[in-house]
Amino acid sequence: MKILRLLPYTFISWMLSGVLIIILFPDIVHAHMNRGSGGFLAGLSHPVLGFDHFLAMLSVGILSAQMGGRAIWTVPLTFVSVMAVGGFTGIKGIGLPGVEYGIALSVSALGISLAMEKKMPTIWAMMFVGFFAVFHGHAHGTEMPGIAKPLFYALGFVLGTAGIHLTGVLVGIISSRTVKGSELLRFIGAGIAGIGIYILYIIIKY
Repeated sequence: MKILRLLPYTFISWMLSGVLIIILFPDIVHAHMNRGSGGFLAGLSHPVLGFDHFLAMLSVGILSAQMGGRAIWTVPLTFVSVMAVGGFTGIKGIGLPGVEYGIALSVSALGISLAMEKKMPTIWAMMFVGFFAVFHGHAHGTEMPGIAKPLFYALGFVLGTAGIHLTGVLVGIISSRTVKGSELLRFIGAGIAGIGIYILYIIIKY
């Protein structure tokens, strides 16, 4: 049980480490380059290695845990489903303006939602995360035609995304059962929002 109580604080240390990384190496936010090869493992690891994607997907899981009820599974499922649609549009070469901006905004908007801790109707939350999922899916769908095994890559990416959502749900649930856990989640949300704003700044600057 002591390990479970320490999990949210461990996440904060990871997040702060990530902040230092993108400050020292700003090029890391441009994680959507064509790799030219890859399969299941590449797709599975890509959501984790893409720091902006990781934070957005983790935030979706935490947000759903904050809301509780059906939102715990409907909100993450909406993100994964719409992301797959966005990926298909990227594969087909259908243009979507401002993809990088949409991804950066998703990080800041989801972080703000966590910090505010205002429970919205589940359907609104589904539309909220679904809107941003299109950008995340399109960014990775654009890569897939140049990847050696696109179907396996897509499967890995979907499962990796679902895994990050599940991690976010666990962080949210465990935090809610700790002393001042609600405040901790709001603090995490504020930090994620700040990172999103900084990523947006980097994109605009470069």
